[in-house]
Amino acid sequence: MATDLGELLVPYMPTIRVPRTGDRVFKSECAFSFDTPESEGGLYVCMNTFLGFGREHVERHYRKTGQSVYMHLKRHVKEKATGAAGGAIPRRRNGKVFLDLELNRDFNGEDYEYEDEAKLIIFPDHFEIPLPNIEELPALVTIACDAVLNAPSAYKKQEPESWEEEIQVSRHARSLRQLDNGVRIPPSGWKCQKCEMRENLWLNLTDGAVLCGKWFFDGSGGNGHALEHYRETNYPLAVKLDTIKPDGADVYSFEEEEAVLDPHISEHLSHFGIDMLQMHKRTENGHHTDNNSRSRPSEWEVIQESGMKLKAVFGPGYTGIKNLGNSSYLSTVMQVLFSIPDFQRMYVGNLQRIFDYSPLDPSQDFATQMAKLGHGLLSGQYSKPPMKSELIEQQQKGISPRMLKALVGRGHPEFSSNRQQDAQEFLMHIINLVERNSAGSENPSDVFRFLVEERIQCCQTRRVRYTQRVDYCIQLPAPIEAATNREELLAYEAKLKDAEENMRAPPEPVRARIPFTACLQAFTEPENVPDFWSSALQAKSAGVKTSRFASFPEYLILQIKKFTFGVDWVPKKLDLAIDVPDFLDLSRMRATGLQAGEEELPDLMPPIVLPEDTRDNSMGSLDSPEIDEAAVMQLAEMGFPLEACRKAVYYTGNMGPEMAFNWIIAHMEEPDFAEPLTLPSMIDPGPSTSDSPMGATPLGNSPPEESIAILTSMGFPRNHSITALKATNNNLERALDWIFTHPEEEETDALSDMADTEPNDNAFSNANSHSDSTLSPDRDTSGPRIKDGPGRYELFAFISHMGESTMSGHFVCHIKKEGRWVIYNDHKVCLSERPPKDLGYIYFYHRLSSS
Repeated sequence: MATDLGELLVPYMPTIRVPRTGDRVFKSECAFSFDTPESEGGLYVCMNTFLGFGREHVERHYRKTGQSVYMHLKRHVKEKATGAAGGAIPRRRNGKVFLDLELNRDFNGEDYEYEDEAKLIIFPDHFEIPLPNIEELPALVTIACDAVLNAPSAYKKQEPESWEEEIQVSRHARSLRQLDNGVRIPPSGWKCQKCEMRENLWLNLTDGAVLCGKWFFDGSGGNGHALEHYRETNYPLAVKLDTIKPDGADVYSFEEEEAVLDPHISEHLSHFGIDMLQMHKRTENGHHTDNNSRSRPSEWEVIQESGMKLKAVFGPGYTGIKNLGNSSYLSTVMQVLFSIPDFQRMYVGNLQRIFDYSPLDPSQDFATQMAKLGHGLLSGQYSKPPMKSELIEQQQKGISPRMLKALVGRGHPEFSSNRQQDAQEFLMHIINLVERNSAGSENPSDVFRFLVEERIQCCQTRRVRYTQRVDYCIQLPAPIEAATNREELLAYEAKLKDAEENMRAPPEPVRARIPFTACLQAFTEPENVPDFWSSALQAKSAGVKTSRFASFPEYLILQIKKFTFGVDWVPKKLDLAIDVPDFLDLSRMRATGLQAGEEELPDLMPPIVLPEDTRDNSMGSLDSPEIDEAAVMQLAEMGFPLEACRKAVYYTGNMGPEMAFNWIIAHMEEPDFAEPLTLPSMIDPGPSTSDSPMGATPLGNSPPEESIAILTSMGFPRNHSITALKATNNNLERALDWIFTHPEEEETDALSDMADTEPNDNAFSNANSHSDSTLSPDRDTSGPRIKDGPGRYELFAFISHMGESTMSGHFVCHIKKEGRWVIYNDHKVCLSERPPKDLGYIYFYHRLSSS
């Protein structure tokens, strides 16, 4: 038989590989579906690419690549027979351990057992070779099979990007000495004891000293006084103050020079009056709730509808998403997006075409992974009613979005981590990715895009300027001063201050009740423009800006600005309840454009002012450009050459260390990467015209050369960069967004013509003149595709946040489907009994028809 197997495999030996270091083995999930080894058909792993495929998709890969040899993995799960020993862990009857996955949490280890099965399958005849079969297989095949069976799953290598998983217990934790010096740490108002820093503060766990750390790349900083204190005292452990949560905190060991775990952190903090366990209490499903809420239900309980017997629902559109640790921000956003017909049509309606034309590695293709997730949510294949009524909780397993999360977070400093993120920021990130990956095809994010008209008025001359910009989300202020229970709020603040000063238990919180109309009013109110340069006065002046809708989108996103920064530099959430309406009419907020009797400001830019020491030099020097030296030092501390750091900061326009870091990564391989910064020849702006006194230049002329240089240094073509800057009134940040949403190959003559006009020409006037009908996406090729229509809307979804910061806590969404509200809480999908519309964070409206 050995000879037979050897001969059978000979034609395929060149295609069978042994996984090398760096190869990812996808043996836990199909690249096109959410099939796993536990699925009915098991999982097929290609022995050449190590990609995994469910039974419905493996034939596609075989036809596309010609790869014939696959390893079939199957896990059989079943209930233990009556009388099995209680408490026994699930056992593998197969001696080969090939699934390093966590046991599915939906199966109780005391009640279930499983066995793993592996075999080689040769396509197209589906010839099967059971494994292990060491004696009968060629040596190369045996080695390859063992390597695949014992390799960690693909995402086991990626998930440790959450650095907490690698932290070790400090050798000082058990025997830490704490001084009995009477130090008590207040809940707020911290600052470094040696300077005035209020950020990046560390509490020494021996003597209670509060001192600042050093500058870090993430923007936090200090003067290094915490390290100085250790060198003077040898007190080894410190905890970062703004990271203290009921389940832990960030602890650093100066002596071990690394982040560490302190199993006794609660005891060590209580020594200084910080009671971690009393900060919050936990609800029945493991999330935190405020311990101060004694007579009224907490935010956690209301939003999750705790205490109610919610009825689980199953079938297409009612599939939950597993929480990967801190991924509820992703789950809620994707549930809402795939409840919108345009996203369903783009990704699920085109499923077969997307899959057939996917690249050889579909795990790295955005359209494929979006289609995969959309089909998983909408097919009903992973949301089936239980066989037994008492197993409802066990049957709602949901799907795991690991592959999509890894793809969309790749290269992003936040979304690539396992930390909780802001759902609104992730929504904008996804829309940006949809835009970039929809070049030349239908773009479902068109439904969110609208134009904002900004009117700026010079307070001295009363002259005005109208400009328009693209947006996708309206951020509504939440004016606390408009609260209907303001007196109650003032009384609560007084009691809270008194409790903090006298170290007493805080009073019961009071939630501000703010009318939605007050939020809209605050959005439309004029705001002062800092550093406004009046082209009429040729000088800085006072200016005010108002914003209106120049078009109304098909789907309107409203975000309530609930988050602010406290005096301790820690983001905090305002406790608000807003009577958000089911139906919304924004017609009165439509822009009107230049009105009769209004006089426009001249279309002039401020004069370019060069430093005195560069006016006579044709080449720049290291001292001439404005460079944020703090950002340079942050990058240099990471090990990059100093001159490269200076260039990175300069060429990204002093826009912060994150942008400069991205520039460094993109230019590291260039031969002059570490060479000193030299600037291009200054462009002679030419003589001033009679209409442009004091060196001011017409807005229609070329954008500032400095801005062009920044964009071209990022790799964008010069002409495309100039077009982007002209289209965005020379706003660098908006120009970057414009470039991503207007790929160069799609530029038309009309677009180029528009870029040569003055930005204040009403390039989007078509959008304003069709206020009662939806425009075709390609009706106006000279600007962004806008689908305008009436400003009347109906609420169909909202995302709520529980916790004190968007970087922690939990997100839940409610979506109205088939005339009823449904709550999506990670993998749990139930009919909502009492949707908490007043506590939402992001609201989604769809436009009502004009009929």
